[in-house]
Amino acid sequence: MSIWDRLKKELIDIVEFLDDSNNTLCFRFERFQNEIKNGAKCIVREGQVAVFVREGALADVLPPGTHTLDTRNLPILSTLLGWKYGFESPFKAEIYFVSTRFFTNLKWGTMNPVMLRDPEFGPVRLRAFGTYAIKVNDPGTFIKNVVGTDSRFTTEEVTGQLRNLIVSNLAEALGEAKIPMLDLAGNYSELGGKIVKVMQPEFDKLGIELSTMLVENVSLPPEVEAALDKRTSMGVIGDLNAYTKFQTAEAIRDAAKNPGAVGTFMGIGMGQMFAGQMAQQGTASGPGMAGPGTPPPLQQTAPLFIAVSGQQTGPFEMGLVASKVRSGEIQATTLVWRQGMAAWTPAKDIPEIANLFAAPPAVPGGPPPLS
Repeated sequence: MSIWDRLKKELIDIVEFLDDSNNTLCFRFERFQNEIKNGAKCIVREGQVAVFVREGALADVLPPGTHTLDTRNLPILSTLLGWKYGFESPFKAEIYFVSTRFFTNLKWGTMNPVMLRDPEFGPVRLRAFGTYAIKVNDPGTFIKNVVGTDSRFTTEEVTGQLRNLIVSNLAEALGEAKIPMLDLAGNYSELGGKIVKVMQPEFDKLGIELSTMLVENVSLPPEVEAALDKRTSMGVIGDLNAYTKFQTAEAIRDAAKNPGAVGTFMGIGMGQMFAGQMAQQGTASGPGMAGPGTPPPLQQTAPLFIAVSGQQTGPFEMGLVASKVRSGEIQATTLVWRQGMAAWTPAKDIPEIANLFAAPPAVPGGPPPLS
């Protein structure tokens, strides 16, 4: 170092730090043998504080503004130096400029899944990541416990430790939040607030405030996500029986497009039919069911539709049709139709209805017709 540079640093009268970076948390003002001229001006800008350290002991902290370095605004340093008559010569002290602004968009994330107990799924492993913001809220504690004698301390030197603190307490924060796993996505803000509440005591030991905690994503391991997707698919399908019928219809359509697969598909269909017949025979011989010799069930006829004044009415079962015949609502020429008929047909041409027209009407209170 040249003599001029040495003298210039000894006679320095402006102490300031212009931060042209976006990651400097603390900067130590450098000068020859740490000597500062009497009456020097210390300029502390907004978002900074100036911390004076004498022989390793924390002395005065100056807020933003322009300060004249004398006994009036450095009482602690004056006591440490033991000067009874004020500053008559350059004094020695280390000056650290600590940034008190917010440092944002700092990343955090879990390297390995975090185990916790979910009220619905039981023990699960979760991964999470996001961003956070910090600021130095206790410059003295920050210098004593974090910076030490580092001449320029940046965020990169502390974010690794902060990220470890966040991840190590994440499980506790998730447990305290008591948010079910499937509801986490809609409660990221609440989860971030719980994490800040749990983490802040640890950050206080470093003189740092955890001002914002953002949770961007919480996810499951791939194999658990696959199982959850299957469960979700079953919920979307709903009625499994109806879905099976739909799949069978789709298979029939595809088989019709491929002649070589028709034989195979018909074989499968015959096998299913045979299995169904065997199941019916087994069921028929079970307790409470009709066994061999029991007459088959009565054949049910399809209900009828009736044309009344040119309008279609119905369908009506045969019991109701008989009642309408007796009341005269249905005449022999009334047009009727049921499923399987080619066209509307007069009622007298339907055998079971024609018999109703032949029977004499019942007399109220009288005897039934002779059989």
